[in-house]
Amino acid sequence: MSFLSRLFQPARPAVPASPSLPEVYWSLAPDQLMAALGSSAAGLSPREAAHRLQHNGPQTLQTHQQTTALGLLASQFKNPLVLILLVASVISLVAAEWVDAAVVLAIVLGSTVLGFAQEYVAGNAIARLRSKVTIHSTVLRDGQPHTLPSHQVMPGDVVLLSAGSLIPADGVVLQARDCFVNQAVLTGETFPVEKRPGAVAAKASLAERANCVFMGTSVSSGTAQVLVTQTGQATVFGQIAGKLALRPPMTEFERGIQRFGYLLTRVMLVMVLAVLAINIFLAKPPIASLLFALALAVGLTPELLPAIVSITLSHGAKRMARLGVIVRRLNSIENLGSMDVLCTDKTGTLTAGVVQLDAALDPAGQTSAGVLRLAGLNAQFQSGLANPLDDAVLAAVRQAGLDLGALHKVDEIPYDFGRKCLSVVVTDTNGRCTLITKGALDKVLALCTHAGDDATALDAARRADIEARFEAWSGQGYRVLGVASRPVPARSDPYSRSDEAQLCFAGFLLFMDPPKADARQTVIDLAQRGVQLKIITGDNHKVARHVAQAVELPVVRVMTGRELNALGDGALMHAAARTTVFAEVDPNQKERIILALQKTGHVVGYMGDGINDALALHTADVGISVDTAVDVAKDAADFVLLRKDLGILRLGIDEGRMTFANTLKYIMTTISANFGNMFSMALASLFLPFLPLLASQILLNNFLSDIPAAAIASDRVDKAWVARPRRWDTRFIRDYMVVFGLLSSVFDLLTFAALLWLFQAAPEEFRTGWFIESLLTELVVALVVRTRGPFYRSRPGRLLLGSTVLMMALALMMPYLPFSAIFGFVPLPAPLLLGMIGLTLAYVLAVELAKKQFYARAANVNA
Repeated sequence: MSFLSRLFQPARPAVPASPSLPEVYWSLAPDQLMAALGSSAAGLSPREAAHRLQHNGPQTLQTHQQTTALGLLASQFKNPLVLILLVASVISLVAAEWVDAAVVLAIVLGSTVLGFAQEYVAGNAIARLRSKVTIHSTVLRDGQPHTLPSHQVMPGDVVLLSAGSLIPADGVVLQARDCFVNQAVLTGETFPVEKRPGAVAAKASLAERANCVFMGTSVSSGTAQVLVTQTGQATVFGQIAGKLALRPPMTEFERGIQRFGYLLTRVMLVMVLAVLAINIFLAKPPIASLLFALALAVGLTPELLPAIVSITLSHGAKRMARLGVIVRRLNSIENLGSMDVLCTDKTGTLTAGVVQLDAALDPAGQTSAGVLRLAGLNAQFQSGLANPLDDAVLAAVRQAGLDLGALHKVDEIPYDFGRKCLSVVVTDTNGRCTLITKGALDKVLALCTHAGDDATALDAARRADIEARFEAWSGQGYRVLGVASRPVPARSDPYSRSDEAQLCFAGFLLFMDPPKADARQTVIDLAQRGVQLKIITGDNHKVARHVAQAVELPVVRVMTGRELNALGDGALMHAAARTTVFAEVDPNQKERIILALQKTGHVVGYMGDGINDALALHTADVGISVDTAVDVAKDAADFVLLRKDLGILRLGIDEGRMTFANTLKYIMTTISANFGNMFSMALASLFLPFLPLLASQILLNNFLSDIPAAAIASDRVDKAWVARPRRWDTRFIRDYMVVFGLLSSVFDLLTFAALLWLFQAAPEEFRTGWFIESLLTELVVALVVRTRGPFYRSRPGRLLLGSTVLMMALALMMPYLPFSAIFGFVPLPAPLLLGMIGLTLAYVLAVELAKKQFYARAANVNA
């Protein structure tokens, strides 16, 4: 669960909370702690808090160093290929090859500046996007609650916690009501542990400190007030942040890129060592041979690939931000494009998310103001998370003109996912106390022994009648809750779950959340893109089925949480793929469903916004939440939607696939041109009495071809690329490299033959002619392989097309420029230049024909 280390943005290290704070602060009484921290039960004053913030700075985790512009520039020179070239330059200087050394250094500098500029702009753009998603905390300032960014919480602050809160600092509990905290990230405990006030032994272990909460953990249920003692690096979490802040697991695309890099590296080493050895054996100049071999390494290897990936991802992230999707983990964009299963709750995605209370009914199904009044009191006095069901109840109370002011809250038994209900205790002006329980109907009914205003015994027949009404309404799409109550004696001790017994069932609450008008079209659009939609909800299975049918989601099978528990992991793997709706499930079951789908080879996305979704969000390949979600859900997500809408997500999927496509275009361009050219040069160096290209010419060729390559990130993408999920296919890439690399080599050999035998070219003319032909073919092939269809039917992006045309013009002009002699170029006769252009056009035609055959064969193999 190291994802919690991403809770805060990097900043300067925290100053220790207080020099007078004892190390074993958990063993002290609250009064002693508040005195040591200069605080009180009402929290800090605004002035004191501002002073501490100014003095100590934001209290954040320094899980990684923020890269400066200078650091990013320096990192460009850590590239092994750049280091190889720098060594080659030094060798040239030692050998007094001044011109070669200057040319190599100039090209190295140009390449690094290009990579730095692109990555610096991309990094700044992503930082601005991530800053839009901030985790907040509620603190007391002079006794009044204030919401502020979590990194502004100071030692001495009193923080208010409720279900779903991410705990921003270490602290001691001052007050708690059934407060359970998930602290598995620190202690490994499977289940949430209860936190309560009171000192514990000085030698208590971390797990034994029941009066303490710790930064990075989260509240599962209940409420608490906590006095902050340690923040930032001084917290328990901060002290081990270096171990917890592990690099996120590689995405499938990253693993594919890595394998591709290893493949090219092996080919490069074999080719370079062989070429160097043979050229030295043939008694060619050793320095020139070494520079030639090293230049082959650079020419073969896609050294701009990391920069191209970063640029492409940042372009995708910026486009997604304009659509309302904030990217929290950049490398997850390709996973979003590869996603073929999307699991989501129905509320707010398939339904409007605007819940209305349609009716408050007694056990006989008649409208009841008494049931509405009890539900209104429960909704008004509950202090947990705000939720749309309570908002709908209170709206109905106001519309009915009911007055709830005569009663006052005494106590509360908070909601949790085991009981699935919440109770409040209220008192009237005469001091009579009533416990009111509201929640899932089956859970509430199980606590009841009587029903109705007359409190008649709840026998089997009456229970069956209530359950039959529940089944009927659920089948109509209503979300049905139960309301119950009973008089309880007044007392000073807190009320507990044991008091939720022998209740009188008051009646039903019927809520309706109608399907969105565009939900059906969204389901169709996702299906057309190869994405299966599955509903995972805690709701009743009949309600879930009704919603699925209303939006025309094909329901193959509905599985309940009880049925899921009866299945082993192996059986669930087979059942999950055939199940459309999972209903009445708990958080751990959601995680099991995600894992089962992943084990069957699916790339799984999960969309959720509640406390019970955090585990599933972290487990999924693509975690998606919304800006209004609880903090723990937003922190676990890879993407945050600015509004809960599957339509936005559909556009985000398209962007993910476009990003994948543009990255793959660069790779395909590299392997279809670079590999062929370098292989041809290596081959030519064996039988030519001179080097086919000088090292400086190879590097210049590589540098000029990289300029349009950087524009691929903003290229247009054909509809075919986004029509279905795309995943890295190593065999496809390997076959592509062999077919188009060899095709490129065939035309290189034709060029050699034309230069040597048709035009009788001297060495300088040979190098100049082949430089032009090889650069032209590498530039135009990017325009051909960027689409699976005919290249003339797919319009490239303006930047790609413009930069390609500009570089082609420069290539043709190169022999005639004043500085061309520095690179060893000479002016070419018109027939020879026209011959190179003709070979380039023939190469374009050959690649287009080969591409058609290649994709047809690939389609047959995959069919």
